[in-house]
Amino acid sequence: MSLFHRSPRHLADKLTMRQQVFIFTWEIFKVVVISLAIILPVRYFLIKPFYVKGASMEPNFYDHEYLIIDEISYRFFEPQRGDIVVFRYPQDPRQYFIKRIVGLPNEQVKLIGGTVYITNATNPDGAPLAEPYLPEGLSTSGSVEVTLGADQYYVLGDNRTSSLDSRAFGPLSRSEVVGRVLWRGWPVERIGLIGQAPEYNIP
Repeated sequence: MSLFHRSPRHLADKLTMRQQVFIFTWEIFKVVVISLAIILPVRYFLIKPFYVKGASMEPNFYDHEYLIIDEISYRFFEPQRGDIVVFRYPQDPRQYFIKRIVGLPNEQVKLIGGTVYITNATNPDGAPLAEPYLPEGLSTSGSVEVTLGADQYYVLGDNRTSSLDSRAFGPLSRSEVVGRVLWRGWPVERIGLIGQAPEYNIP
């Protein structure tokens, strides 16, 4: 009969291996926890991915484009005219829409003869809104006259002939706005930061 004798050196080596496995596992665990601690708040409170569906914002945003939404900026300043925003559809909050802000709180918005008119403190008689981002020759259909409340915005799609927007569901409340479009992540040839709101002829 033979006996297998484990030397103290062998036991020490085995213990060291177990320690190394434990240390490696612990390091991986810490990396995962720290990553989640960073990623989750960013994902749920700072930025949010958004997938464009439909043609309502063409030619500036196309179907199937992948966007990143800035959710934190509007905690420090109010939405501006021309901002591209993502919001909860007022008639079904489970759905998210993307549109452009054209009317600000306490303004009067009129749609007459294919043109948007804005009446506010600096334009008491009303003035047509120049919209350089619209396709040439495209007009805004419909006949609307609405005065916005202190926390309401009027939003329209850039593709005015194929957009479900404030002409249909009315003004948007501030609480329904999720954030503004910050970055286009797909397709590759259109990746890039979304510029600031355009300069308007109306303050």
